[in-house]
Amino acid sequence: MSRILVIESSARQQGSVSRQLTEQFIAQWRHAHPADEVQVRDLASEPVPHLDADLLGGWMKPAAEQTPAEQQALQRSDLLTEELLAADVLVLAAPMYNFAIPSTLKAWLDHVLRAGKTFKYSETGPQGLLTGKRAFVLTARGGIYAGGSLDHQEPYLRQALGFIGIHQVDFVHAEGLNLGADSMEKGLGKAREQLARVA
Repeated sequence: MSRILVIESSARQQGSVSRQLTEQFIAQWRHAHPADEVQVRDLASEPVPHLDADLLGGWMKPAAEQTPAEQQALQRSDLLTEELLAADVLVLAAPMYNFAIPSTLKAWLDHVLRAGKTFKYSETGPQGLLTGKRAFVLTARGGIYAGGSLDHQEPYLRQALGFIGIHQVDFVHAEGLNLGADSMEKGLGKAREQLARVA
């Protein structure tokens, strides 16, 4: 049995294309792997605070010196990190906001990219500790950006995930969603076809 961790980051609950892709992924995965456990963390309904002094204090101070707020921030980071560590497959649903990922997803990454937990520093540089895991990234984009200079999603997420040792990453892009009905239908259809193959 494998564990699947799904991270939703769309600000919209209704009409979200990335959520539609997530639903398709989960349905297909459960059909193919009925014994697997799927956990969904929704960063819109349960926001993760952005990196702040309390979280830094929780990471850096000895337990006896931490304030209650720092202890709470550390406990939250520990919970999110343990969820990631326990997962065999990571699914990130990431609509494109202003050429990049939602700030809520960046906040989640800031909580789980942790020295000594998900990566470590060695004599040869940083080393990811989450080897053996697989990731899928499902994006929704108003325009067409894949492979272009304005795509700051895929390069960043590949680097962030690779930094912690996740190198097997499949991207499914639903693009051209705001370029008219035909473009939307084509972009969503292409994404669904690709998703059917990878999931």
